[in-house]
Amino acid sequence: MWDQPTVLVITGLPGTGKSTLAESIAKLVGVPAFSGDWLLGAIAPSDVLNGVERPVVRGIYERLLSSLLTRQLMLGQSAVLDCIATDDFIEGWSAIADQYGARLVTVECVCSDETLHRSRIDGRRRNIPGWHEIDWTHVEYMKSEIQPLQVPHLRIDAIVRADINVSTVLHHITR
Repeated sequence: MWDQPTVLVITGLPGTGKSTLAESIAKLVGVPAFSGDWLLGAIAPSDVLNGVERPVVRGIYERLLSSLLTRQLMLGQSAVLDCIATDDFIEGWSAIADQYGARLVTVECVCSDETLHRSRIDGRRRNIPGWHEIDWTHVEYMKSEIQPLQVPHLRIDAIVRADINVSTVLHHITR
């Protein structure tokens, strides 16, 4: 569907619809979606993350996604990254994309209605093996930890129906 290998980075706070968007687009275009939480969930049961400071875990998270992305691009294939990304992560992935003649598109998912956002977190179960569920307190913490993106990006709001957001992103990529 895409005219050249493409890296689609879908980022945002927990509960803003990034996984739903990433999985929907990946299925439609036939490319893998790599989720940072699923990757950490795969290694967490080995206890290698126990007692590790948060910046180190973030580094592991970024390197795991970078490795999978690099492999996809080496094969001439696209990928969707479902993650919480910083400008530094995105700039690094952009350099990898450039190295392989791919383009990188960043989409930030938000939820402009705090009541809706909170309801999306309360009681949700992602069922990621080895990984924890989060609560609203964790989302509040993440808000204070993650700086707003400065890199060029498309902003998608979870108050809009998921199918419309999927169409918006696909149109943005193909224009």
